[in-house]
Amino acid sequence: MSDTLLERLKKLHPQSIDLSLGRIERLLAALGNPQDKLPPVVHAAGTNGKGSTLAFLRAIAESMGKGVHVYTSPHLVDFHERIVLAGPHGAAPVSEEVLVDCLARAEAANSGELITLFEITTAAAFLAFAEAPADLLLLETGLGGRLDATNMVKTPLLTIITPISIDHVSFLGETLAEIAGEKAGILKPGVPCVVGRQETEAFDVIARKAEDIGAPLHVAGRDFDVYEQQGRLVFQTTSRLLDLPLPRLAGLHQIDNAGTAIAAASVVFGDRLTQRALEDGVTNAHWPARLERLPVGGLHAYAEDGTEIWLDGGHNEAGGQAVAHALAELDERVPRPVHIIWGMMETKDARRFIAPFKGLVERVYTVPIPDEPNAFAAEPLAEIARAEGFDAVAVNSVPEGLLRSASRGQVSRVLICGSLYLAGHVLKLHA
Repeated sequence: MSDTLLERLKKLHPQSIDLSLGRIERLLAALGNPQDKLPPVVHAAGTNGKGSTLAFLRAIAESMGKGVHVYTSPHLVDFHERIVLAGPHGAAPVSEEVLVDCLARAEAANSGELITLFEITTAAAFLAFAEAPADLLLLETGLGGRLDATNMVKTPLLTIITPISIDHVSFLGETLAEIAGEKAGILKPGVPCVVGRQETEAFDVIARKAEDIGAPLHVAGRDFDVYEQQGRLVFQTTSRLLDLPLPRLAGLHQIDNAGTAIAAASVVFGDRLTQRALEDGVTNAHWPARLERLPVGGLHAYAEDGTEIWLDGGHNEAGGQAVAHALAELDERVPRPVHIIWGMMETKDARRFIAPFKGLVERVYTVPIPDEPNAFAAEPLAEIARAEGFDAVAVNSVPEGLLRSASRGQVSRVLICGSLYLAGHVLKLHA
């Protein structure tokens, strides 16, 4: 039923997207402004690390016994993943009954007017969040910040800006400064903001905006620091030193994300924040398809026995750099031949994404992304990889890529990467 509704709502999409708040303002007003009736909100923007940071923060809050709603996008396998509701038995993706009810009410209130799918589903999510009790709502922007539908929340408890890099240039701008200006649009007067590690060009924009409106900043590298030391995560401020386990999520970039979440939790919970909650938070956070090693399942049937299959949905230059760095770390500890199975949307800069893997991988297998007309075909993507110096072969599917990798007779480490849409397809295949 929700699938039918979502397909119908897609037809209301404007011919071209002009980022603005007019459509969502109109719809929310018709729904009685549910965005003003939400639990305390932590609003996160940034190019990379938003979801992982919120996953850490959710795990910390839930360890303290708090009920947490979560809004993220896109989903990997099922739309319900985007709207997670707190409940007496823990948080869970929204039920079909509640989702259909909220979507139907949003559709009726919209009265056939043009609106993007993200805008109308965000309005439906606000209905669901406003009508279910929780202690906290973790709200992730969809695109940018300033003109994002989630930015209708006027008085969040806290904002977070994770690392900013070049992405969505047709909507947000072609420079770090322009993109940072859009992301900094979630800052609110008097509302503290935790700022993850940033390039100077991006941070300067955030700092100016914060000073202009009076938003206090808690800045990575200035007000807090986080790093790995002797197999532990160390979080430090001028008044506090925490020694914690390493995050469950793999990669050095997840240490930074965990640090941002700890800083955010320190603002949200103050003296109530416990060492135990932080330990539970960093070790229990779960965020699929972010350098996730897949447990033995359907895809292993196509691979050599003992092959590691890793999955990551990163799709921009910074994401490629982070994953390549993590692969290099893995190879230092347990050396194995590395193969990549790569699919990507044509709206992304494929060359900049794949370049950081140079010298790390033996072969790249490029694949189309099923049911995504705006994805690269396999051969043009392989040509990009070859131009960057990779041994690249175009194949028809992820299973074929695994079979071709296995035919080399090596127990290898295979990374499937390049798109969250590809990651969702892979998780369906692997189930």
